[in-house]
Amino acid sequence: MALATLARRGAANLLPAVMIGLCAFVVFGPLTNLFLWAFAEKWFFPARYPTEYGFDFWQRVFRPRAGAWTSLFNSVWIALATVGLSMALAVPAGYALARLMLPARAFIMLIFLLPQAFPSLPIFVNIAHMFYGLGLNGTYTGVVLVHSLPGLVYAVWIATAAFGAVDRTMEEAARNLGAGPMRTFRDITLPQAFPGLVAASIFVFLDSIDEFTGTFFVGTPDISTLPILMFNASMGGNYQIASITALILLVPSIGFMLVIERFLKADVLSRIGR
Repeated sequence: MALATLARRGAANLLPAVMIGLCAFVVFGPLTNLFLWAFAEKWFFPARYPTEYGFDFWQRVFRPRAGAWTSLFNSVWIALATVGLSMALAVPAGYALARLMLPARAFIMLIFLLPQAFPSLPIFVNIAHMFYGLGLNGTYTGVVLVHSLPGLVYAVWIATAAFGAVDRTMEEAARNLGAGPMRTFRDITLPQAFPGLVAASIFVFLDSIDEFTGTFFVGTPDISTLPILMFNASMGGNYQIASITALILLVPSIGFMLVIERFLKADVLSRIGR
């Protein structure tokens, strides 16, 4: 009986262990290969692992003529500008969607999801065609605008949830004590919604800094970002340069995700989409 019980327990624990192992392989397998390529000096078929490791390709990436510093600056500057534009539109839109009894509120929320409902390639191709007629192709303004299109999805939805989670009784108490609408918003509403707005800004920043398709059709060849640099290195067969660029992009993603975990609270998450 004891052996049968142990066998049943082992069989019951086997499936979760296998699933966890598969998930770990799917997540950490590509990352391991990425790290190997980033530090590989020589890796030729049929060798399973690099035959020589070093930092020579890291030095090549950060040489002034390599363009990595320019691409990094462009990526960060464009991402910050995208955050500014997206949040400038999302804060009033999110407040209105959370507080006002709009007749077509559900339809408006759905409209902000439409850029994610269709393949990005035809959308960005048509945007590039329109921007070409407006003279925005190859400009920072054009790239920021095209990055703001998917960024508004995160910004508006999370901002709406953040303002919806604000305790209205505190606002009413402030108004009863004589505070005006603007002061109530500044001192009561905004501080409560601030963590959610920070999380929305981080999502927009990460989406922008990793955006390739929009930058490729609207910005290149005049504007180069880290994803464009990684793509060019990959197409040229220089997997070390591509892997190093991918690791650089991975650092802010991991760091900001830890920040999001702190700021995006359960009460805000529960209101996303309501």
